[in-house]
Amino acid sequence: MTTSPGGSVVRCPWTGNDAEYQRYHDTEWGVPLKTDRAIFEKLVLEGFQAGLSWITILRKRENFRRAFDKFDAERIAQYNAKDIARLMADEGIVRNRAKIEATIDNARAYLKLRERTTLKKLLWDHLGEGGPLQRGAKTITEIPAQDDVSKRISKALKAEGFRFVGPTTVYAFMQSAGMVNDHLVGCFRYDACSKLQHKA
Repeated sequence: MTTSPGGSVVRCPWTGNDAEYQRYHDTEWGVPLKTDRAIFEKLVLEGFQAGLSWITILRKRENFRRAFDKFDAERIAQYNAKDIARLMADEGIVRNRAKIEATIDNARAYLKLRERTTLKKLLWDHLGEGGPLQRGAKTITEIPAQDDVSKRISKALKAEGFRFVGPTTVYAFMQSAGMVNDHLVGCFRYDACSKLQHKA
């Protein structure tokens, strides 16, 4: 494990001293997601994160899961005006009507996509046979807000009817969903995540 001269664990600097952020960084960030449901959840949450900090969403994640039926796309796709009103009144989540309505549309797009392929395959096919991308960044300034892959995926998702999936949102999703290893090389998680592969 990578440690500082003082003996503390070296993490990516964005975690700061927040225990919840550190736990997320240490156990989830950069680890490939296994199921379409988990991928759908993370894609929705990244959409809600747009314009906000990820820690805001992370602290509300359990509330989101409760409010959105544990991200069961079949249930969300059936939401109506009453459900939108319920969600807009829920102080435990981000009450943004456009993002709530986009989540319903995304559930419908996801179900339509699933008739011919999986969301996981649609996304990972853009990486080719190489598995997760390895950035190998030494400093946070070397990590982009978006790249060519996130632009291609954004375009593909929009073509399927998904919303709030711009290239920057998609790149943040790629980082968190293990499609790109953006742990800094000095971070104690870099080596472990560099060895991870997604399972088809």
